[in-house]
Amino acid sequence: MISFVSAFAFFLLLHSIPAIPVVRSSIVSRIGRPTYFVGYSAASVAALIWLFSAALALDYIPLWDLRPWHAAVTFVLAPLGGFLVIAGLLSANPLSIAIRQSDDVGAVVGITRHPVLWGFAIWASGHIVANGDLRSLLLFGGFALFSLGSIAITEKRARRRLGDRWKTLSKGTSIVPLAAFFSGRRPTCDLPMLLAALITVALGAWLLFAGGHALLFGADPIAVFG
Repeated sequence: MISFVSAFAFFLLLHSIPAIPVVRSSIVSRIGRPTYFVGYSAASVAALIWLFSAALALDYIPLWDLRPWHAAVTFVLAPLGGFLVIAGLLSANPLSIAIRQSDDVGAVVGITRHPVLWGFAIWASGHIVANGDLRSLLLFGGFALFSLGSIAITEKRARRRLGDRWKTLSKGTSIVPLAAFFSGRRPTCDLPMLLAALITVALGAWLLFAGGHALLFGADPIAVFG
């Protein structure tokens, strides 16, 4: 448990401290934006490997009996969450987390102006249902809570950073997914969303039908619930 708590603490710090604008700007000014993203990406992957390894080392303590419908929930939520994360990272979005820097907003922002954060939360929540054990609740529940808790902070920073432009850029968007559509916004699609859909399908096929999930995590969801 000490290793798991340490790994999660490192993961939280890694995704909290560099997110502070003054800290991130200072690092980028010193080493450059490309070097920063390469280094940060490598550190994030290392943190995830450590965290998942520490979680898998914990004792398996079941919390509920698994049923086939539990897997169905994951098979819906995990790809949906993955799509939002990928589309959010690929799309221009000054309102929230994104790789691309732009003064415009991509089509995925019509779904929610925080697609990456909601995507992680949805993906993580789906994995809680299908695993049904304590370590999964701690791991994926921690991911979901961290992502949802970061929405308010990200929203506040975007409002402060964009100033008067925030109202213009956020028009027709919403924090809660799909809420903007119920307010009259028409659904749209663009190239980043199409690419995200293709990547999600390809990645899902590899994970589920080509042994990718078993290779990475030691479990085959199709065999377990098939």
